[in-house]
Amino acid sequence: MAANRELNLPAPLVDAVCRSIDARRDELVALTRDLVRFPTVNPPGEAYRPCAEFIGQRLQKRGFAVEYVRAEGTPGDSAAYPRINVIARRDSGSPGPCVHFNGHIDVVQTGAGWTVDPFSGVVRDGKLFGRGTCDMKGGIAASIVAVEALLDSGQAPPGVLEISGTVDEESGGYGGVHYLAERGWFSAPRVDHVIIPEPLNVDRVCIGHRGVWWAEIETHGRIAHGSMPFLGDCAVRHMNAVLDRFERDLYPKLAARKTDMPVVPSGARHSTLNINSIHGGLAEFKGGSLPSPCVPDSCRMVIDRRWLIEEDLDGVKGEVRDLLDALADERAGFKYSLRDIFEVKPTLADRGGPVASATAAAIRRVIGRDPEFICSPGTYDQKHIDRVGRLRDCIAYGPGILDLAHQPDEYVLIDDLVASAKVMALAAGSLLTRGAGFE
Repeated sequence: MAANRELNLPAPLVDAVCRSIDARRDELVALTRDLVRFPTVNPPGEAYRPCAEFIGQRLQKRGFAVEYVRAEGTPGDSAAYPRINVIARRDSGSPGPCVHFNGHIDVVQTGAGWTVDPFSGVVRDGKLFGRGTCDMKGGIAASIVAVEALLDSGQAPPGVLEISGTVDEESGGYGGVHYLAERGWFSAPRVDHVIIPEPLNVDRVCIGHRGVWWAEIETHGRIAHGSMPFLGDCAVRHMNAVLDRFERDLYPKLAARKTDMPVVPSGARHSTLNINSIHGGLAEFKGGSLPSPCVPDSCRMVIDRRWLIEEDLDGVKGEVRDLLDALADERAGFKYSLRDIFEVKPTLADRGGPVASATAAAIRRVIGRDPEFICSPGTYDQKHIDRVGRLRDCIAYGPGILDLAHQPDEYVLIDDLVASAKVMALAAGSLLTRGAGFE
């Protein structure tokens, strides 16, 4: 039997797997709808346990050994909102690598603007609507159906298949992949290759992401009566000076920097800084009460700095601190505090590595065109697999249009669900059989 050299799979097996997934189209839609109906909103972390158990029970019926791991002590974990992860493993008993599909089960708040129930899984015009359809329960469902079709092909591959449903990716991943990676769940020799079905379009292979530094800047003033502001020192005005200096000095520098990483969209190939939130003075009043007249003695701003692999984190932090120090020298009464909140280094997998090349070959076979290798503008759980698990052969690939993530009326194209399941099945089969003489 002649093998498909790109995929390292027999051509009849490739065709059989693709036909099997086509026949499971309705099942794939139903599985995605079932997952969407768990309102796993983070924060606070609702419905994690029932969603994890739903995934585990399905895979257990297919011969997977299933474990549930609670990330005790991580941010947000409590008796009311336990951080429950599910990891399912199926060992063929034959020598071979381990291919792991990792998807996060948490979703963001629904927000306003929906025209359908965000947790009902409405199907209309070839689209499946709902919070998480795109990011990323459609990807989880596609990976499950992909693995099941591969196992049912009549020529089950050697090695090990794993699927995990993890939590808290939307809030940094510390109760999910980070916790598991610290404990060896994403390290050799247990795992060799990881595919994360994030929504980055079905003809793209995502090999990394930019870095991120979140920090809180606080300017300090002196409280006084609002009718006599000259007796106080307004922290909000000091923060305005920070914003003005950002506009004058920092933003032009960031716009001038550009990475060689293939980040999409093109604007994200530059360094960026977002003002995530700002608050000064008394808390906003609601109802019938009125605020008291006070000069604000504190103003806090959270910044979200996305940085490039060509940059250095110490330098990224240093240019903000230097700007603040310059204001302290130049502006009467200016005092500030700077607090780190969150930081992640950029990561970049080898586009010629096993998992990237196998996925690219599968895209060419299923989609019929060469894939685009990209990097994500924001971070995802590859950061923990790379930096904590020390596992470099990790990429993101899955159904969904990146721009729809976190939007009202989020949806995934049903055709993309099917296509991505085929790609994931063929990529996994190719990785498992590489060098195994699977003819």
